[in-house]
Amino acid sequence: MPYLIDGHNLIAQLPDIALDDPNDEALLVERLKGFVAGNGKRCVVIFDRGLPGGKSTVLSTSRLQVIFASAHHTTADRLIQKRIRSIKDPKNWTLVSSDNEILATARAYGMKVIRASDFARQLQRAKKRQRPSIGEAEHIHLSEQEIDEWLKIFGDN
Repeated sequence: MPYLIDGHNLIAQLPDIALDDPNDEALLVERLKGFVAGNGKRCVVIFDRGLPGGKSTVLSTSRLQVIFASAHHTTADRLIQKRIRSIKDPKNWTLVSSDNEILATARAYGMKVIRASDFARQLQRAKKRQRPSIGEAEHIHLSEQEIDEWLKIFGDN
């Protein structure tokens, strides 16, 4: 079951990410990447104030689509409402938001809903489970392919 997420509503509910942080969207995206990796789900997260707007090819992955509402032409709320109305199988989706109007639209289309505060608690619990215990991180094993990828990124000095 894929998730449609109101990004800034969710950030506002997370104790360790602040809306006034210039990297708040990237921090949430990293958290959501862990979420989808841990459970095999797909997510679409929509944020306000993107320049130029649209799908972020830099932040998106095969399981996580990151979309920014154009700063001058629309809002995340409008894009979410439009997405809800256009999804062919809304009963198989879950909306994450705190906006009552968006939640009502999702319910009217048969979509499951989770308040952003409840989903934030789920993410926090998942984050705690994923955190390695002290000393555990030093036993990470990388494949040859992973090592090659890191060397391409950082160079082999």
